[in-house]
Amino acid sequence: MQYESYDAITAERRGRILTLTMNRPEQLNAIDQQLHEELSRIFYDVAGDAETDVVVFTGAGKAFSAGGDLEWLDAMYGDPKAFARTVWEGKRVINSLLDIEQPVIARLPGHAIGLGCTLALFCDIIYAADTAKIGDPHVSVGLVAGDGGAVIWPQLIGYPRAKEYLMTGDLLSAARAAEIGLINHAVPADQLDDVVYAMAERLAGGAINAIKWTKASINLGLKQVANAVLDTAFNFEAMSQMTQDHKIATQAFLNRETPKFTGR
Repeated sequence: MQYESYDAITAERRGRILTLTMNRPEQLNAIDQQLHEELSRIFYDVAGDAETDVVVFTGAGKAFSAGGDLEWLDAMYGDPKAFARTVWEGKRVINSLLDIEQPVIARLPGHAIGLGCTLALFCDIIYAADTAKIGDPHVSVGLVAGDGGAVIWPQLIGYPRAKEYLMTGDLLSAARAAEIGLINHAVPADQLDDVVYAMAERLAGGAINAIKWTKASINLGLKQVANAVLDTAFNFEAMSQMTQDHKIATQAFLNRETPKFTGR
């Protein structure tokens, strides 16, 4: 399998381990139209890659991903056709992460925010540098956490905590996220690669079919939850994308101001 068609994601092979890197470091790997489209197909391609047994998924530079690119979000305001395309791609992103049989290890060198957080949480094992912040502040930009947050957070940390963090948009330290079970491990930043690739090598050297099919069996229940929630959650997010509060928030953040919401 070749990955030359990808520009915003790089692929590097290390034996049977494939490292996928979101490659917009100057933008903290914020997800724009191009990266979003590429994310909607990369894991389907990897699923058919007979040379890959384990995937490491990460971001270039000092962040995993800062979430949706605000300029892209602002440009989509009031454009239902553009947002419909984004919703279609978003469902593919989540379903591809649930369907891919190869184990996917998330390597978080820094912050994982919004959609970036969702991408990390749908991976199978999540390691974060202890300097990272993790959270889903969709509400801070006037949006519903509809691109997967409403699915995965309750499954990992329970409904009361999920509601608190998703309704406030508060960020967690990597240590706190590991403590409550949102991620697997927070490790010193200078040890991140050692522990990530030690696990990747362990899995790649194991009974890989048993490992893959164990993952697939576990994900059956999660896929049922995702199928029940995603359509409604994405529809609510699409509705919130049309509100004045969303426009107010994106403009405020782009201008480095504090948004003043109107409730409309």
